[in-house]
Amino acid sequence: MTIRHIIRTIKEAVEPLYGIHEAESIARMVVCDKLSYNLSQLVAHYDDEVEIAALTSIVEELRSGRPVQYVLGKAEFCEMEFEVAEGVLIPRPETEELVYRIAQNTKEGARILDIGTGSGAIAISLAKMIGGAKVVAVDISPEALAIAKRNAERLGAEVEFVEADALGDLSHLGKFDVIVSNPPYIPQSDIADMRKNVVDFEPHTALFVPDNDILLFYRATAENAQRMLCEGGSIWFEIYEMAGNEVCEMLCEKGFSRNELIEDANLKPRMVWSRR
Repeated sequence: MTIRHIIRTIKEAVEPLYGIHEAESIARMVVCDKLSYNLSQLVAHYDDEVEIAALTSIVEELRSGRPVQYVLGKAEFCEMEFEVAEGVLIPRPETEELVYRIAQNTKEGARILDIGTGSGAIAISLAKMIGGAKVVAVDISPEALAIAKRNAERLGAEVEFVEADALGDLSHLGKFDVIVSNPPYIPQSDIADMRKNVVDFEPHTALFVPDNDILLFYRATAENAQRMLCEGGSIWFEIYEMAGNEVCEMLCEKGFSRNELIEDANLKPRMVWSRR
């Protein structure tokens, strides 16, 4: 079977779920991974006859809605490759923007706390980007922490991982210059409008919050920050795009008066930067 034929086969399987452009991207991602090609090599060899092991199984997994990152066991983030699996949220491009902004605005040697680390994508990326950073990452899931630790070891990042509840008191971890969190923030009522590949496969505990308290995790982090943030320190949040003003108002109530609502590359308000 030629590479062209394999790509067409994968595209046809996933296009009903993702649309033509994303289906093309998924097909190329799979073929590049399985053949260890980059995109330039892929295009140059479109008509080559190749064999991909377990292709039928891969296509059926993708057709079922299983995210390509889970099928391949990896996701790209900040120009690095992270192990991912069911039970760990797949890191998104919007979160990359958050990481780059933090790195641009954080001094070398800063103490950084990542709350709800999942795959470790934020913590590891910041540890790699900020010279001398001392990074601590917490998550309630032992399974997620095991994956995060493997990612840190493989990528050569110095991160301390701690099993802890984001809704609990984290003050025993000490003082920090930066506290960052990409917490669960999608209201439960949004589930009906979301894609199958997200709702059926990614961990609901990392995605959803009750409709009557969408600030649940933001509030807990702000309360921890009252005790744990160094003078002049910063809080960084990825946010639900409809809740930016509410997050900023809550931070003001908790004593953080310098709050900036930041748009992502798609001009959606998706980040909050708060300083004492």
